[in-house]
Amino acid sequence: MQNVGKRSSSPDSKRHLWFLGLIAPASALLPSQLVLRTDLEVFWWIGPIIVLIVIPVLDWVVGEDGSNPKDEDYELLSNDRYYRWCTYMFLPVQLVGLVIASAMWAGSDLSVVDKLGLAATLGFVSGIGINAAHELGHRSEQLERWLSKIALAQSGYGHFFVEHNRGHHARVATPTDPASARLGESLWEFLPRSVIGGFRSGIGIERDRLRRKGHRWFSIHNHILQAWSMTLVLFGTLIAIFGWALLPWLLLQAVIGVGLLETVNYVEHYGLLRRRRPNGRWARTSPRDSWNSDRLVTNIFLFHLQRHSDHHANPGRRYQTLRTSEEAPQLPAGYATMLLLAAVPPLWRFVMDQRVLAHYGGDISQANIQPRKRERILVRHGLATAA
Repeated sequence: MQNVGKRSSSPDSKRHLWFLGLIAPASALLPSQLVLRTDLEVFWWIGPIIVLIVIPVLDWVVGEDGSNPKDEDYELLSNDRYYRWCTYMFLPVQLVGLVIASAMWAGSDLSVVDKLGLAATLGFVSGIGINAAHELGHRSEQLERWLSKIALAQSGYGHFFVEHNRGHHARVATPTDPASARLGESLWEFLPRSVIGGFRSGIGIERDRLRRKGHRWFSIHNHILQAWSMTLVLFGTLIAIFGWALLPWLLLQAVIGVGLLETVNYVEHYGLLRRRRPNGRWARTSPRDSWNSDRLVTNIFLFHLQRHSDHHANPGRRYQTLRTSEEAPQLPAGYATMLLLAAVPPLWRFVMDQRVLAHYGGDISQANIQPRKRERILVRHGLATAA
C-alpha cells in the first residue's frame, strides 16, 4: 500500500486511500446483499464485524502509518478539494443506507435477531458519521458546518456540534471536561457522565451565545435546535413512509452510535491532565494532552481521528494535514482495538494505567484522577498516607 503511494506525485502518500473511508457508511448497504448471496445471517452484523474484528486485525497486519505531511505542502493539501469530497460523500451513502434499513425494519421478512444485527450495523455507521460531522464541524465554511449538522441527524446528537467545538476543545484534559476520562474511571462510569455533562454543557454554551447576540433560545439562530430539527425531519419522514414500528429501531441505532462516539472519547484523553501556568490557569493544549495512535488502516477508516494530539493542538487543521507527534503519548493499538479493551475495565486498567504513570514520569499526581479514587490511587503510589 505504501509503495503505491510513493510512486504518486502527490505530497500525500495516502491520497488514493482516503476514499476507502466510505467503507464505513457503505457497510449499511451491504447486509442484504451479503446475506442474499451467502445465506449467512451473520452479515446483518457486518458493522460490528468490520469495526471490532476486521479493522483490529488489519491494523495488526499492516502496522504503523509513519507518513507525515511536510510543512511546505500544508496549503496545497488544505486547499485540495478532493479531501473535502471524501467527507461530503459520506452523507448520501449514510442516508441511503438508513432508508434501506428502515424498509427492512418495517417489513416482516427479518427475525428480531436479524433486525438487531441491522440496528447494530446502522448504529456503528451513525457513530462513525459523528466523526465525519466532527471533521466538517471544525471548518469555517458555512456549507461544511451545515453538512456537519446533517451528518449528526441520524444519531440525534446535534448538541455535539456546539459542545465539541466550544466546550470540549476549551476544557479538554481538565477535571471540568465531561468528555475527558479520568484515571481510575471505568468506561461504564464515564458514559453517563459524558453524555449528561456534554448535553448540559452544550445547552449552556449555546444559551449564552444567543443571549450575547440578543436572540432567544427558540430562534432560527440556535445551532442546537437547527441540528435537532434535522433529526426530527429525518425520523419523521421515515416514520411517515414506513410506519411507527420503525421508531424503536431508529432510537436503538442512535443510542449505539452515541455509545460508540463516547467510547472513543473515553480512549482519547484517559487520565491526561493539562499543565497549569503559574497564575493557576490551564496551559494551552499541547500534543501531550491527547492519546495518539498511528495505525494506518484506522487512520484511513476514521479520517486521521487517531492523530488526536495534533488535532487538539491545532484544531483548524483539516484531517489530511494532521501529523503524528513523538511528544504525544502513544496508545498500544489502534482505536478499534482500544474500544474492545475499554469495554473490560480490569483489562483496560492493566494496559493503560501504567502508560499514564509512565507519561508523567512516575508522578501519578500529575494525572487527571477520578476524585473519589484519588486518595486510594495516591496511597498506592506512595504519594499519600492512608487515613
